[in-house]
Amino acid sequence: MADITTHGTATAAGDRPAPAQSGAPGPPAPPGAGGGPARDLRTVSVLWRRETIRFSRNRVRIAMSLLTPLMFLLILGTGLNAAMEEETLSDFRAFLFPGVLLMSVQAPAIAVGASIVWDRRSGYLRQMLVAPVRRSAILVGICLGGATSGAAYGLLVLLLAGVADVPYNPQLLLVLLELALISFAFTSLGVVAAVCIRRPETFQVAVSMCMMPLFFLSGAMFPAGGLPGWLGTAVTLNPMTYAVDALRRTLPGDAATVGGGGTSPQWWGWTPPVPLEVGLVALLALAALAAATRRFSRVE
Repeated sequence: MADITTHGTATAAGDRPAPAQSGAPGPPAPPGAGGGPARDLRTVSVLWRRETIRFSRNRVRIAMSLLTPLMFLLILGTGLNAAMEEETLSDFRAFLFPGVLLMSVQAPAIAVGASIVWDRRSGYLRQMLVAPVRRSAILVGICLGGATSGAAYGLLVLLLAGVADVPYNPQLLLVLLELALISFAFTSLGVVAAVCIRRPETFQVAVSMCMMPLFFLSGAMFPAGGLPGWLGTAVTLNPMTYAVDALRRTLPGDAATVGGGGTSPQWWGWTPPVPLEVGLVALLALAALAAATRRFSRVE
């Protein structure tokens, strides 16, 4: 794990900050005053490495985080596939696979937000805030680290595409890029919650209550098009609907069709194209990151 000293230099975990030397430059700039681009890039790099090292060293957490998506795919997908008529849905596991991918990147990305809450309690966050670096650079580094961890989880699930009868195809690389973007959006949302909520227990409850509706109203479990009343409105307004639909339409195979029909959300009879759906997810990520940066500049 890396650390940032009050002089803006990165050291390995456990190292103590070097004492100030005689003749050194004056006191560091006040928090939030900003710094050079090189210093900001180094901050982003250090925090990105911190999150990726934290991810790679916790193998038990990796295994546990993959358990729930695999249960949805292998148990729920196989069970419903056997219960449905073949002409209605040829293979429910292929239809469910994009939702499982979304689930796999959701949990680790949100865990990054939880780590900020714990860092505040342990005092590590205060060490970062007194560093003469832009606070936006701190958040970008954290979000990129979370996006990388989430994409790694998504890659592990993506390797199981054959189980869901999704053919292995170079097109899966595009799916992996979409997963990285979705993971970045989830991490940004988690960071927004982390800078607003100070108690770890409250953070867990609040994030769970927000993320569950986002998942179940995303079209991960049922087609997003042709839904009646309030349910159709809620699914259409949910930004994660477009994340799932972009994954489904990018995956090779027939996951994007049900009984010969489409599964995409409709805007007054018009289906938004995949680039527009990806753009909406990117816009959500940038808006969440901007909100977190604005709120982060006032904390502590």
